[in-house]
Amino acid sequence: MDKALYELLSANRDKEELAAVNSCNEIIGRQFGLSLTREEAAALIAAKQESLKKHQRVEFGRGILDKLMFVFCDSQYISRQDYAETLARLQDIFYVFKNEAQDRLTDEELLTFMKEQFETVCFRDMEYLEGTCLTRFSAAVRAGYRGYEAFGGKGEYEELSEEQRWDSELYTEALRELFWE
Repeated sequence: MDKALYELLSANRDKEELAAVNSCNEIIGRQFGLSLTREEAAALIAAKQESLKKHQRVEFGRGILDKLMFVFCDSQYISRQDYAETLARLQDIFYVFKNEAQDRLTDEELLTFMKEQFETVCFRDMEYLEGTCLTRFSAAVRAGYRGYEAFGGKGEYEELSEEQRWDSELYTEALRELFWE
């Protein structure tokens, strides 16, 4: 494809994406108090272009930013102060793991999995999200795992987790030992 034509198409997509982000911004701002400035929105779209280059991806439609905004807007771990920075990092992580899962996951399945882990396993720790949860999930998907399809990516990590999580019986036993013995 001619470079000038590609740049024209890319600029048109960016305008379309900026309009979608601005529309999301109004809704999310009213409901959750999170919003991006015009400069932050433009920077996120530019960051998307860098991420696509870095991860050797091509998009023919709008990017993932507006979907990310809607999926993560109600997170207990995102505040106005770190909203744009968090979205930038999540956007980059998304593109990394679209590649890592060899595009076998839909955008919605990957976003659902990311959000669930962000909230319940990682507690906002992006390093853990990227380096553990998504690494294991994408390796399983590449190896042929398809259990996520039935629930759209929800409730999948426990099947892949190697760490022991909360055990209420163990906790109760420890409390008994501390306070009643």
